[in-house]
Amino acid sequence: MIRIELDEPTLARTRIATSPLWEAKCSLYLLDRYPDEAPWPYTGWARHARRVLAELPEAAPARLYAATGPWYPDFLGPVPPTASPTIEEELAALRAIPAEVIAEQIPRYHRPDDLPGWLQPFVTDRQAALDRLADGVQAYWDAAIAPWWPAMRAALDEEVLHRARALAADGPDALLADLHERVRWEKPVLTLIKPSERTFAAVDQRLLLIPLIFSRSALTHSTDHPEVIAVSYQARGAVLLAGRPAHGTPPTAPDRLAVLVGRGRAQVLRALTRPATTAGLAATLGLAPSTVSEHLAALLTAGVVHRRRVGRRVLYGLEPAGLALVTLIGAEPATVSA
Repeated sequence: MIRIELDEPTLARTRIATSPLWEAKCSLYLLDRYPDEAPWPYTGWARHARRVLAELPEAAPARLYAATGPWYPDFLGPVPPTASPTIEEELAALRAIPAEVIAEQIPRYHRPDDLPGWLQPFVTDRQAALDRLADGVQAYWDAAIAPWWPAMRAALDEEVLHRARALAADGPDALLADLHERVRWEKPVLTLIKPSERTFAAVDQRLLLIPLIFSRSALTHSTDHPEVIAVSYQARGAVLLAGRPAHGTPPTAPDRLAVLVGRGRAQVLRALTRPATTAGLAATLGLAPSTVSEHLAALLTAGVVHRRRVGRRVLYGLEPAGLALVTLIGAEPATVSA
């Protein structure tokens, strides 16, 4: 378990941000965690990403994130500099990490006389090592993630909107209590359910929540920053990665929900396990807004979906009947082995 004790000032400063760099890091963790075949909906994307790493030498330095082990100094994955930075802005921040920050953080993880080989260059030739890593991540991002990023960004924007509304309406206690099935909030301790055992105390800092498409329930955290405690969690919207499968994806077993209601409506039903707007669904699923509107109209008529106006936006969600469809027969089809 990772236990983070939050004092009242830290809790009151809870914020939400997206991070392309953290997405890139977690995508590499995912590839490392599933060396043979990544689970749906990452399967097709993972095959594409593996080809990028195998065939694009410029992306090779990005593999560092899969070689560090579970604990490494946070300067290698700094907290995002703004609420919604670009990958270029985050890599610029990575390149600019000062030598004193590296010198301060490394002893928390390794003895200075016993540094692992992958970490040594950041001490002996800091700028060259940071530039090499940033260049590798940029090359990896451009080839492996950028084609999916517009849809990912739209899904993350929906997630941030949803969480920010909850934060504003009900406060950080309610937000943290409903963050993730493996996040437990028992004030004042935020517990991440993981195999490791660590305890931290956040005093007069800021809690930053980072939703990630590539998390796949792998909770990560950053505690080295003097002002920010960052925690990532699985964002809704990973289904969009299945929308552009890599060439040669194996056939799948029949999708029972799609057989019953049609493929497009099945996609919409699955996506509505958390309320979303028409535009958000269109971006997440890679469908035209008019197509999504047509599916929503049919699902509303069938009584499996409802609509609610929240301010100037209209959110759609599942009725009990729709939730039953997704839960009882809507499990994603399994990949069929060749």
